[in-house]
Amino acid sequence: MHFLDQAKIYIRSGAGGPGAVSFRREKYIEYGGPDGGNGGKGGDIIFEAVAGLNTLIDFRYTQHFKAPRGGGGAGRDRYGAGGENLVIKVPVGTQILADDDERTLLADLTKVGQRITFLKGGMGGRGNASYKTSTNRAPRQHQPGEDGEEMWVWLRLKLLADAGLVGLPNAGKSTFINQVTNTKAKVGAYAFTTLRPQLGVVSHKGREFVLADIPGLIAGAAEGAGVGDRFLGHIERCQILIHLIDATGDDPVSAWHTVCDELEAYGAGLEDKPQIVALNKGDLLDEELMADISEQLEAAGAQEVIAISGATGQGVDKVLDRVIAALPDKSSVETSSGDNEEGEWSPI
Repeated sequence: MHFLDQAKIYIRSGAGGPGAVSFRREKYIEYGGPDGGNGGKGGDIIFEAVAGLNTLIDFRYTQHFKAPRGGGGAGRDRYGAGGENLVIKVPVGTQILADDDERTLLADLTKVGQRITFLKGGMGGRGNASYKTSTNRAPRQHQPGEDGEEMWVWLRLKLLADAGLVGLPNAGKSTFINQVTNTKAKVGAYAFTTLRPQLGVVSHKGREFVLADIPGLIAGAAEGAGVGDRFLGHIERCQILIHLIDATGDDPVSAWHTVCDELEAYGAGLEDKPQIVALNKGDLLDEELMADISEQLEAAGAQEVIAISGATGQGVDKVLDRVIAALPDKSSVETSSGDNEEGEWSPI
């Protein structure tokens, strides 16, 4: 399945059905009067966040969504049927943005089952029976029904994860997420091996949390270089960041500064999120050299630096311990099944 994190779609709610102009015509009944029914209401456009989706690829091939209009009224005081609501299912974490220069945020779907009635269907028109008065016994006026609403909107997916992996290209993020989850991220000895965000569930010491791996960041990512601004959007909802640094790189301290500068330039609170700095690829260097690089990073302003090896798993448990300590009692994937007191039986 291809990953797509933004799409532009056209949506239109249904128009109301027209009211009817009709008069009662039955044998032996003189002056039966008007009996034209009202039209039905048009269908609404509803967005619903559902589990099991993690891409907007379906909206690349279907871009127009139109709810049905209401049925027309009829004689014998028959009202038109209401148009069915059109439910558009999107992944959890989808934002609905206006089609303007500022991309104004209109709605944010962050929970499974969350539904938003985005466009209301038009009201049905009145039939001539509703215009009958004591002085107007045979009205012939009616309403055609209100038009539905229509607009173009952008859908943008921001993945929901508890922790996010950040770092320069080839810092070993894919190797790390493969080590701690069942994700099969592509690994290669070259930059930009990862071209789309990856999600994985980490199980550690009885706890579970979602880990997101985004493609490597480069200088200028916050301004869109390497599509970095879209990648950074996927870690906006993370509660903690794991900053991987390649210990075998030319200048690990400069690499740390580059990523931190991009987080600050992007904004959205990324620079304020707690960071776990992990010096990766420790299996390729001796302990003394790893300790020296760690001291340089701490002198540059980094907090506690943990030496790890994503390939062998060395030091990874220590990183996961720090993540669990920073998360709330319940992560996004942990259920409330353990809320019952010990010894209390529950069928659930």
